Amino acid sequence: MENTKLTIRVPRKVLERAKEYAREHQTSLTRLVSEYLQQLPVENDPLVDAPTVQRLSGLVSPDVSIEDYQQYLEEKYGNQAPSTGRS
Repeated sequence: MENTKLTIRVPRKVLERAKEYAREHQTSLTRLVSEYLQQLPVENDPLVDAPTVQRLSGLVSPDVSIEDYQQYLEEKYGNQAPSTGRS
């Protein structure tokens, strides 16, 4: 990732507190600001409010179809298989 320079204006007390925090946590203001900005939500990310789904995404091979999953559920649970919500 390419870095670029940023100049910002903040109240002096905010800057002093941030410097003290960075010192106490053995980091830099640059890293604090960068990590904070990386936490901002991406508007076009449909999973931004779904952390559980984000954690599970990619666990199942993309080669597995819905029919494969339904068959797996039927084999595992028999007629009591939970519905996938699709027919």
